[in-house]
Amino acid sequence: MPDDDPIRIVREDILADHYYTLKNITYAQRRLDGKVQQQSREVYDCASGASVLLYNRARRTVVLTRQFRPGARLNGHDGFLLEAAAGVLDGADPAERARAEALEETGYAIGTPQPAMSLFVSPGSITERNHLFVAEYDPDNRPGAGGGQAEEGEDIDVVEMDFDDALALVDNGGIIDAKTVLLLLHLERKVLGRHGEAS
Repeated sequence: MPDDDPIRIVREDILADHYYTLKNITYAQRRLDGKVQQQSREVYDCASGASVLLYNRARRTVVLTRQFRPGARLNGHDGFLLEAAAGVLDGADPAERARAEALEETGYAIGTPQPAMSLFVSPGSITERNHLFVAEYDPDNRPGAGGGQAEEGEDIDVVEMDFDDALALVDNGGIIDAKTVLLLLHLERKVLGRHGEAS
């Protein structure tokens, strides 16, 4: 392996290739003590995505979606999560994808979304990187009803709520989607503050 790279991918075996690709990755790693070890790990090769949390400064509201997530159901939750609008990039620019997903899922047309952060979701086993944005929405600029694309199986409930109520749901476990929690905390820290605090 090259001196400047402690990792060498030895082989990739495809285990399943349905919605996304599940691979078994074998790699050699030069440890900090100089010894080389070989490891095998299953990695879900997921598409990266963009998420956008809509907020209204004057009304101190946010727009979330509620939809079913099978992974949450399999881990003891009912599976219906409150989330920011989100979707896979499919080759699009992350900001453009965020705008498109906002319209498709919530019905609101937004301007240029503001970047918040770009994060790996669970890098030990998933390749997905999520680009997170916030964007101000105008309640009067809603050309659609939202709800997602029925032909893709989406059945999305659009939920407008008070920002401080959303923060309270983070505090009490009512909002547990990681990207959405991070975006709400970003709004609190950088844009809106808590109720009664200067932003």
